Amino acid sequence: MKRLFLMGLMALAAVAQVTVIENATIMSEGAKGTFKGSIVVKDGKIIEVGDKVMVPPGATVIDAQGQFLIPGIIDCHSHIAVDGGVNEGSVSVSSMANIRDVINPEDIAIYRALAGGVTAANILHGSANAIGGQTLVLKMRWGQDAEGMIFQGATPGIKFALGENPKRAGSPQGGRGAPATNARYPATRMGVEDVIREAFNEAKAYKATWDAYDAQVAKGQHPIPPRKDLKLEPLKEVLEGKRFVHAHCYRADEILMLIRVADDYGFKIKTFQHVLEGYKVAKEMAAHGAGGSTFSDWWAYKAEAFDAIPYNAAVMTKKGVVSSLNSDDAELMRRLNTEAAKAMKYGGLTREEALALVTINPAKQLGVDNRVGSIEVGKDADIVIYDKDPLSNYAKVQKVWIDGTKYFDRDSDVSARPSKELEKKKLADQEKPATPATRRPQ
Repeated sequence: MKRLFLMGLMALAAVAQVTVIENATIMSEGAKGTFKGSIVVKDGKIIEVGDKVMVPPGATVIDAQGQFLIPGIIDCHSHIAVDGGVNEGSVSVSSMANIRDVINPEDIAIYRALAGGVTAANILHGSANAIGGQTLVLKMRWGQDAEGMIFQGATPGIKFALGENPKRAGSPQGGRGAPATNARYPATRMGVEDVIREAFNEAKAYKATWDAYDAQVAKGQHPIPPRKDLKLEPLKEVLEGKRFVHAHCYRADEILMLIRVADDYGFKIKTFQHVLEGYKVAKEMAAHGAGGSTFSDWWAYKAEAFDAIPYNAAVMTKKGVVSSLNSDDAELMRRLNTEAAKAMKYGGLTREEALALVTINPAKQLGVDNRVGSIEVGKDADIVIYDKDPLSNYAKVQKVWIDGTKYFDRDSDVSARPSKELEKKKLADQEKPATPATRRPQ
């Protein structure tokens, strides 16, 4: 009886996990483009999409008449949810450092990103190093612990940086206040290239040692394994195609430089980040297979950005580069939908091309396009409902699901605000120091 009872509960839970969203204007990459229709979500996956769908018995039905449904927005460059700083700037190669170790699931920026329709983000180190630390793709599962936010199955990455930030001319190794004699190498763009090349010289030798060991094991031998090097292990994974390179850059010359380095050592640059002069070398980027994750209309905020243009994303797209728009900022992260809309004004992209800049294209850049980025059967149910056209300044996110679980609901958020304000006031009052009249006698 107990077993039958438990099986009944499991069956009810399975039914409860089915959600049908009807009558929405669905906007997504693919053959259908934008159309009026419905989707069925079960066990965290999209199981049906169409003009009309079958509603399973017991399903939760949401009428989205007059509203817009899109795949969850993906940010290919973010630094939110990181505790204790993002730059290990004491060395030029910090590939041993891992952003996974410092994820802070209580960062309120996660919830605010959800409220802006963002369901996944690539969390990177800063750009103080020619070769920085290991990156991580997160889903914005607010309320989960750090491990529960990790996008399982996403290919890990590593942050590279070119230009002014990693060359740090005159910066002391130990940071501000350290003796000038400890100035860290490199101090020029030439030095940045040298640091990257020397690191991969070491990584190739390290990989050869492990390849020889693996070959001996495959023959049934029992050799002593090589010493594991935590700095070189991630670079070995890059050479093996198991880890993506995401490279901070601005200028065309340094973009071409890193493409040449990658070609020389036999690996690929997955994305050039910021890449404000990508429009100048888009043909070369496309030939290499590198994506470009850029800003919509930022320019002249530093010397490297003086040649930036707001047509960059559109030009790269039209030249065959898989392009996306990123935030690099917790505040801007909430408005990536309107950042995408700017590409229609600057460059004349279609609505589908513009929306792809923050959905399917960053999914491709992160190697998760088989899971997210579009409204298709079999993909994760990471979906967002807007009250108006998502490419409008007036659009507001109404609901957000990740893996079929609702993580944001505007109506619930608004209705809960008064009680939360009262709770906040109560807690603040408890923290106030006691006055002489209320202080207990000692």
